[in-house]
Amino acid sequence: MKKEISKKLDGAAWEKQIEKAYEKASKNFKVDGFRPGHAPKDIFMKKYKEETLWMDAAENYIEDAYKEVMEENKDLELVAQPKVEIKSLDKNGVEFVFTLVTKPEVKLGKYKGLGIKKEETTVTKEEIEKAIEEMRNHYADYTIKTGKIENGDIAVIDFEGFKDGAAFEGGKGENYSLTIGSNTFIPGFEDQLIGHEAGEEVDVNVTFPEDYHAENLKGAKVTFKVKINTVKEKNIPELDKDFFADLGMEGIDSKESLEKQVEENIKTRKDYDNENKYIDALLDVATDNMEVEVPEEMVYDETSRMLKRYEEQLGMQGIKLEDFYKFTKSNEEDLREKMKDEALKVVKQRLLLEAIVKEESLEVTDEEAEHEAEHLAGHYNMSKEDFLKEFGGLEAVKYDSLVRKALEILKEND
Repeated sequence: MKKEISKKLDGAAWEKQIEKAYEKASKNFKVDGFRPGHAPKDIFMKKYKEETLWMDAAENYIEDAYKEVMEENKDLELVAQPKVEIKSLDKNGVEFVFTLVTKPEVKLGKYKGLGIKKEETTVTKEEIEKAIEEMRNHYADYTIKTGKIENGDIAVIDFEGFKDGAAFEGGKGENYSLTIGSNTFIPGFEDQLIGHEAGEEVDVNVTFPEDYHAENLKGAKVTFKVKINTVKEKNIPELDKDFFADLGMEGIDSKESLEKQVEENIKTRKDYDNENKYIDALLDVATDNMEVEVPEEMVYDETSRMLKRYEEQLGMQGIKLEDFYKFTKSNEEDLREKMKDEALKVVKQRLLLEAIVKEESLEVTDEEAEHEAEHLAGHYNMSKEDFLKEFGGLEAVKYDSLVRKALEILKEND
């Protein structure tokens, strides 16, 4: 819901604001023959546009007007920063229009007994074996090989690519470690090295994909001149005491104990995934059953939070958001549009849970919130004071606890 509030300043009060604006602007105003700030007002006004002075006066007043609006409407639950527009501005006064976006009314539909069942967790023998094989590969080492290149070997190569007999940009490398079978290079490149040995020079003929990012190479037939410097073969460790010691996992000293631990780890991960899928399904149905008109400002604010998180994720990979836009030939508006549906979903789910909190008269006491803060602080290895400062205070802990209680209502009555 939106509420528009008008704030007007005219008469003597407006003249006073204009005088304040004049005094401020004239202090540093320079005119030949006068010290800064001492030029007569009529000379100042010839140089300084009257409309600019009105705007300065309006800007000085807007802070007071904003405070008045917020105080007069402190009982409203706002969900976005108020918008302000100048409706009129002239020598007689200024009128601002503040638009307040309030929390929308939610009409709950069915949210109990939704008939959704959580998927049971099963762990297969094949999953256990695959996980152990991945662990063995992780701890594998490589030794110099004298024979022919096989799938899974590492070929250390120098290479240079040529199109129509001319070298092309970005097609050259030295001492590059290429794992054969990893499909790191253009399709067909790695296959043509199989069967060759260190010291050989090989011409590799490939065709770039039609959707390749470089325009000049899309669908192009090229030749890479490759020199094989060395070949390394992968040595996968056996399931023996040395391997178990390298793992550094407490209580793991045999194949059986490793299989048991791996099974527990897979089950824990699957339990977590199944719980999240179950909660998502409950929320999807319950939000579909409710009625609400979500203000676009709430969706915009949520996409802003999503953008910030995405920027942080890119930063962890050493990528700047500006560079991401350049590489993908997109911009902030494009990214916001892609995030819009997910943002709307998040906002609706939040409104649903808040409505359930109200409908069920759920409460969290200060004592409960303090206890939860201590628990979470311990989990993150922080002092309670530091955690509360980082998390947003005790009220944020209360809100989070209330949301979890609302989720439990959804699950308990399913």
